[in-house]
Amino acid sequence: MQHPHQSHEEIDLEELAPPSAVHYAEQALLGALLLDPRGLGAVATLAPGHFDNPAHSALFAAMCTVPAPEPEVHAKEPAWLNAVLEAARPEAPGLSPSYLHTLIQACPWPKHATTYARMIHADHARRTLRMHAQRLAQATADTSGPSPAATVLTQADALTRFLDDLAGQFAPHPGSLPRTPPPAAPPRDTGEEALYEERLLLATATAHPDTLKTMRWLQAEDFALPLHAALFQCLTALVHRGDPVDAVTVLWEAQHRGLLGTDIAPADLVTLVSTPVDSPEHWGERVLQRALLAKAYTVALRIEGFTDDPANSPHQLLTGSRRALADLTAVRARWQRAAAPTAPPTRVRAPRAPTTTRAGPPRTAVPAAPTAHRANR
Repeated sequence: MQHPHQSHEEIDLEELAPPSAVHYAEQALLGALLLDPRGLGAVATLAPGHFDNPAHSALFAAMCTVPAPEPEVHAKEPAWLNAVLEAARPEAPGLSPSYLHTLIQACPWPKHATTYARMIHADHARRTLRMHAQRLAQATADTSGPSPAATVLTQADALTRFLDDLAGQFAPHPGSLPRTPPPAAPPRDTGEEALYEERLLLATATAHPDTLKTMRWLQAEDFALPLHAALFQCLTALVHRGDPVDAVTVLWEAQHRGLLGTDIAPADLVTLVSTPVDSPEHWGERVLQRALLAKAYTVALRIEGFTDDPANSPHQLLTGSRRALADLTAVRARWQRAAAPTAPPTRVRAPRAPTTTRAGPPRTAVPAAPTAHRANR
């Protein structure tokens, strides 16, 4: 609650988040380079975009642009400092000579510049990984395109490429999973459209049970509603045993699995599986696509949770993110089997019977051509 005598400016200052650890690493590195510009050669892999603070990024870019002075000249006059400040001000107008002195004082040991640079690089990797995870989560929410699954998988591929690139930037280290507790899985979409598609799948699969033999890419876990998942297991069990499949046999199987009464009434179950529309493959792909988007969203939230924990090292982020993506890869493999075009069956010709010849003496001359006879009537 706001104090009656407290100004808005005071509230904003008090509510500002304290600087993160990388803020001090950036200050220490810039202070080290201001003291000894020759250190720029030792941090050549660092780029201005790796800095979290925009003013620090502009200052580092200016340092890389302005030619480094001779050590003797730099020790006697601040010409290089002034040139760097003027070069950085167009991008960071708030920079001042006093802040350069603050940076110098914030550097404990200039010889530790390479270590400070590694800290900055690691934090940039964490922020970039979070950005990729957020893009993946946003892609799962956009279902207006012609192929939402393809859009999501494209973002997943971009995240995978970043992880591969990240593995090459940091020295190998014994992999360990992040200690960050995984977030709770978000609830599945149980809107009317999603449930409608699942109901139509159950109905069409009841009408065409043989198609379930070729729909191994669909699993009960893909359904948003647990009741629908259980009914799908009833259908697949009947097909697996070779039993007849219709509304009554599905009802009987559901009774043996304890689904009647609390979950659904017998009459409602019979009605549910008695209205087929289109084909099981069509509705199966719709259900699987929703499951793919839901899994991608869960993976994105999990990776984003890793990046929100500053205790995780780049190696832990890498190991945990790859482990999370493995769950998406499993669903992706089933989606690719479902979406793959079915090749037309190849027509196999029956082998031609070998020509049989009558036994007889070997021929020594070419046989004469047969004489044509005119039919006499």
